[in-house]
Amino acid sequence: MIGKLTGRLDYRAADHVLIDVRGVGYIVYCSDRTMAALPGVGEAVSIYTDMVVREDLMQLYGFLSLIEKEWHRLLCSVQGVGAKVSLAILSALGPDGVSRAIALGDWGAVKAAKGVGPKTAQRIVLDLKDKAPGVMAMGGKVTEAMEGPALDVVELSEPTSTPAPAPRPVPGSAAASAGALSALSNLGYGPSEAASAVAEASAGLPEADEAELIRAALKLLAPKS
Repeated sequence: MIGKLTGRLDYRAADHVLIDVRGVGYIVYCSDRTMAALPGVGEAVSIYTDMVVREDLMQLYGFLSLIEKEWHRLLCSVQGVGAKVSLAILSALGPDGVSRAIALGDWGAVKAAKGVGPKTAQRIVLDLKDKAPGVMAMGGKVTEAMEGPALDVVELSEPTSTPAPAPRPVPGSAAASAGALSALSNLGYGPSEAASAVAEASAGLPEADEAELIRAALKLLAPKS
């Protein structure tokens, strides 16, 4: 399996790019958000990938972060959800938005993605709600996540004038959410309860740091008088 590609972006289409690696072109399908963040044609690029192999199909899907890739894998595990629907959800919400929607049980946000009906959105939230804390926790320990099964990395054999950028690091909001989730877990809150509170706090305070998220989440978790 190909887990990551590093090469030169040769071509852009509406939903995929062609990446040249050692003279071999790889077609990689991406979400709208990932497409918008990739460099221009002719520039160096590095991207995480997931490979789908079926009897009649072999396709690569690309992601800027391991969190985005993990949500894609989990979304595709839900009955009735394929790669196309998963990318539509990631296009509409982004990986942080998917974390919040599923942690909060907000199937309406998931339904906003193109091609996702209410029944599918409800099934996604129901099936993945227990997975949200684990994915949110990845935000603070991407290095640990990368120490799992080795990725097959294909790199350029000759140096280029422009060094290939590493896939986008985890955004500060994801790292803050991961830290807040860990702190609440240490205080004795259950994973789903903590994830829901952190997701709600993060939605209201998108620029908050870890300490601010912890305070906001604790207020949400405090007994209502």
